[in-house]
Amino acid sequence: MSNERFASVWDAIEDTPAETAHMKLRSVLMMALKEHIARTGLSQVQAASLFGVTQLRISDLVSGKIDLFSLDNLIDMVSTAGLHIEMQVLEAA
Repeated sequence: MSNERFASVWDAIEDTPAETAHMKLRSVLMMALKEHIARTGLSQVQAASLFGVTQLRISDLVSGKIDLFSLDNLIDMVSTAGLHIEMQVLEAA
């Protein structure tokens, strides 16, 4: 058994730095959307109507089914929710 340490779970389970970056960004956006839905008191049906998707799609979102969402999909949903995205790019450690 290895005692290797990772900065995040994504670093541990993804094969490449690019895949890790995608998963990190997708997870941040999904958490922001889930928090927005909860904070505003939207039902899944209301959230689905707002985002132009099905209620099942919102269920997948709040259930954390990250593999079902692309960055483009999530950015569209975040923008529709009226949320602002800021991004910072740093040198790798």
